[in-house]
Amino acid sequence: MRVRILLFSAILCSMMIVVPSAYGVDTELTRRTMAGLQGITVMVEELQPNILRYAQRFNLTKEQMQKNIEQRLVKQGIQVMSGDTWLKIPGKPVLYVNINTHEYEKYWYAFNITVNLQQIVALEANPKLKTLACTWDISITGVANIGTLNVISSNVEILIDRFIKAYWSVNTKK
Repeated sequence: MRVRILLFSAILCSMMIVVPSAYGVDTELTRRTMAGLQGITVMVEELQPNILRYAQRFNLTKEQMQKNIEQRLVKQGIQVMSGDTWLKIPGKPVLYVNINTHEYEKYWYAFNITVNLQQIVALEANPKLKTLACTWDISITGVANIGTLNVISSNVEILIDRFIKAYWSVNTKK
């Protein structure tokens, strides 16, 4: 019985590595919330300590991901802003990237990557009240070990490409 459970677990894990699961709120309505954006800022959350020491070997650091994402956006014609420039644009849109990891077995990590667009919005019930809200969101989950952490970087790129596609579906390329 124990062998069957281990075999089932191994098959399940290998399927998760090969075919990560993606989900999110990428609809016509959520895409329309991106129409007319003049630019965005990118915020990448720090990786969790449980994976950080291994991730550095794959250039999977907050700083490297931030740089890669910003370069990818700029290359695709999306303006990346920061500081005073970003503070002056309507909605103050933030592309937020978070990688959540959990070591479920020694050197094996389950991960969930979330990429979402957050903007300042006014509430219908009280238009004077404005708050930061997620207006577009996509995530992917999977499993990697310390030798395959590049899977996480690849999945971040996939999600950023999905954001770029969504952005350009409602904006005119210059």
